[in-house]
Amino acid sequence: MPGHRFFYSAEEIEPLGEHEERPGGARVLVAGIGNVFLGDDGFGVEVARHLAAGPPVPEADVVDFGIRGMDLAYALQRAYAGVIFVDAAPRGHAPGTLTVLEPDLPGDAPAGGPVEGPVEGPVEGPVEGPVEGPVEGHGMDPVSVLRLARRMGRLPARVRVVCCEPATVEEALFELSEPVHAMVGAAAGLVKCLVMEMIAENAGPGSRDPLPR
Repeated sequence: MPGHRFFYSAEEIEPLGEHEERPGGARVLVAGIGNVFLGDDGFGVEVARHLAAGPPVPEADVVDFGIRGMDLAYALQRAYAGVIFVDAAPRGHAPGTLTVLEPDLPGDAPAGGPVEGPVEGPVEGPVEGPVEGPVEGHGMDPVSVLRLARRMGRLPARVRVVCCEPATVEEALFELSEPVHAMVGAAAGLVKCLVMEMIAENAGPGSRDPLPR
């Protein structure tokens, strides 16, 4: 996944307002990430804005984190049932292709451990094992954020990454390309389905009928 430049140190973290004191035990964090000044790299931000502009997503906190990676790592210290990252990621598909990834969580996390069970969409390149060396505050992708959150003490037990294949990530390009923009609504719908799955998984077996595929 492409790296994003996160310019905030721990001392510069902004509070997340209404999300600051909200208990997250039965909620899912939807994190739109990316740089809106790099064309399609802003896909995750646009999806978060699309979701925020519509009816509230039940049991979810939708946040446009942009390039605020440290804020995101701090947000993951709350007791969320799961987190869904929305990002642009070149994976060799046609521009606009959506992929759902289920990365293995970094080890030794109090609330973590790999998510069990099948996931829709291709899953490649799980991240495993301990983190070596310091965690950088710049160029952080979702996996780097998870590693930092683990070092801070907590990870949600369920993690998904909704990726969109970019057409371009050129500098000073302030809008999404046509094929990527066309998938914003579809990605938002996919996120809603994943939130429902995570909440149902958190409630335990037998708590719901199977979700339609």
